[in-house]
Amino acid sequence: MPTHTEPRTPQAGRPDAVLPPGPPGDIDMAVMRESPLAFITDLARTYGGITRHRADGESVYLLNTPEFARHVLKENGANYTKEGTPDDAMLRPLLGNGLLTSNGADWARQRHLTAPAFRPSSVKTFDGIVTGATTGLLERWRPAIEAGTPLAVDDHLTALTLGILTRAILGADIDGIGEGFGRAVDAVNRCIGHYVPDPDPDPADTARRFAGFSRARAFLDMVTRTLIASRRAAGPSAADAGGNLLDTMMSSHHLVSDEDLRDQVLTIVMAGHETTAKSLSWTLYLLDRHPEEAARVREEVDRVLGGRPATAADLADLPACQRAVKEAMRLYPPVWLISRRAIGHDVIGGYDVEPGTLVCVSQWVLHRHPEYWDAPEEYRPDRFDGASFPSHLYLPFGGGDRICIGQHFAVLEAVLVLATLVQSVRLELAEGFEVEPEALVTLRPKHGMTMIARPR
Repeated sequence: MPTHTEPRTPQAGRPDAVLPPGPPGDIDMAVMRESPLAFITDLARTYGGITRHRADGESVYLLNTPEFARHVLKENGANYTKEGTPDDAMLRPLLGNGLLTSNGADWARQRHLTAPAFRPSSVKTFDGIVTGATTGLLERWRPAIEAGTPLAVDDHLTALTLGILTRAILGADIDGIGEGFGRAVDAVNRCIGHYVPDPDPDPADTARRFAGFSRARAFLDMVTRTLIASRRAAGPSAADAGGNLLDTMMSSHHLVSDEDLRDQVLTIVMAGHETTAKSLSWTLYLLDRHPEEAARVREEVDRVLGGRPATAADLADLPACQRAVKEAMRLYPPVWLISRRAIGHDVIGGYDVEPGTLVCVSQWVLHRHPEYWDAPEEYRPDRFDGASFPSHLYLPFGGGDRICIGQHFAVLEAVLVLATLVQSVRLELAEGFEVEPEALVTLRPKHGMTMIARPR
């Protein structure tokens, strides 16, 4: 890792305080937003384990070692809040005060309420929902498979994971609106992931984005409230005699209004489906680009399953599938940046962190850091074969107390979807199709993922 040998600079307001190294002056936000992944990668490679830059008049620290990430996300996590961060500013207008955006006692109550639905013992019971929905997707693909017609795989996977999540966790079916939901999510991303400089060089474009966001928000709000109203009117079904998360939330005294319930349901739906869909899109893309790894996955699936549907009990016998997904999430982490704001003074790596400082950890940087990974730019699933990594180096689900509540469900779902698809088809990238990561709210393929499903 490059080291910084210049004298450390005193920080304004504290004569004895010192600043991390970084580029001088204010960063042009338009330039930074044009290539955010390149910007943060260059910062880490040039200035080392902790960097500082100024953007929009405020000081921003980027932490580029697992030790520093662990300090902020876990060891001294109480000193860092999501309130007032870019994450909060982007998500709160859509999600309200849900599990992703709440803080303090609100967050603790919400986490306690929702955690039981995502325990490993609970999510294992959803395997039939996952494989049944994926088999249904393959049936819908059949005309395209027979004709060799290209498929917008990323859109189909988004609709698939949305349907799985709402049925498994909320006990609701949303057949027929999955694609509309996906389009609404895209509109949200185009708006809240887009930086608008001051003065705005293209007010008409900004107005279009905000109009699209408003329509999308209204649609997502309508879907969410319809799910709640339908469940309230119908009551738990016989198949859900034990209740599900939506039933639990509806009967909880912690959620005192319909608005609270709406915030929680929309947060779970938004956070729980798109990230898994993106992980699967990147996995299928990387397997197509690496035929030898794809052959390993196919051999394992054929040997273990013998043509029958996969179950949660098969997970331990599908290590190649698991490694394929884990390595895809290393190279293309669905959540690529975590931001926190310091509440009180702290010291990280010998540098002072003043109250109010924005502190960021990037999965993109940590997951590709040459000091911690051999051949970090290469797709090598075997690196996850029994290897151990420093705590908070690999963060596809975040870290610390706020680690993703749905991580067990996401892994089960991704592996079972992958195994079910591999049993029937080979997915090949359409010839000449350009794949480029785009860092918005999530790390998405900028142009989508158009593939051809070949019958096996």
